[in-house]
Amino acid sequence: MAEVPSSLVRGTVYLVGAGPGDPELLTLRAARLIGGADLIVHDGLVDEAILALAPQGAELISVAKSRARHTLPQEEINALLVREALAGRDVVRLKGGDPFIFGRGGEEMDACTAAGVTVEVVPGVSAAVGCAAEARLPLTHRGLSSAVTFVAGQCQGLAEQNWAGLAGKDRTLVIYMGIASAPLIAEKLIADGLSPDIPVAVLEKGTRSDSRVLRGALSELAYIVETEQVVSPALIVIGEVAGRAEEQSLRSMADRAREKAA
Repeated sequence: MAEVPSSLVRGTVYLVGAGPGDPELLTLRAARLIGGADLIVHDGLVDEAILALAPQGAELISVAKSRARHTLPQEEINALLVREALAGRDVVRLKGGDPFIFGRGGEEMDACTAAGVTVEVVPGVSAAVGCAAEARLPLTHRGLSSAVTFVAGQCQGLAEQNWAGLAGKDRTLVIYMGIASAPLIAEKLIADGLSPDIPVAVLEKGTRSDSRVLRGALSELAYIVETEQVVSPALIVIGEVAGRAEEQSLRSMADRAREKAA
């Protein structure tokens, strides 16, 4: 069989969910890909303990984003993935949580597909699912919530978005990237008719050794975020189930943090 010219050999882009932070929550497929990677393109929210699983000599490229600054615009990230794959390199694209939940995995998949690059999607434990589980907070619970909605709290036109009916009786609302917009979010929901007394839980750095669960009412959300100096990554959970984030979960997280440090 004739050898394929190197110019025609293309790599594969693996869109890999890194989960909420704890390396032990990686899927087996994700762990294998990271452990055998030659090139990893990763978000800023991917925990250092996960990046440490990469083999020595692997090239790690951060494309971290923040509210005020992007290392690379999304279009340039797309171009980077395509360029490296067309050069014959397999690319492990690591994303916090799951690639298809506020990870722009769909955009990157489309860009690769349009360029003729093979893409494999490796799902991860989403931040909402992983962090809520650690906090012993069921996102759905018979008698309290039969529906859950995920929204992004950090985007243009937040005030104009229609969130009516997403939180309240028998419903749970999980807000990603909402810490910086917490005052506006609380004001918006209360203005839409949601009770100021509805329970809220802020899940900061979920599944990591320094994770915290902060509880209160919707009217107290901005105060909690400010006084406790909450930082990303963090989720806001609004609904009756948020009241079930028990103090016991805080003790169990502290115990696990001590075990990891030992």
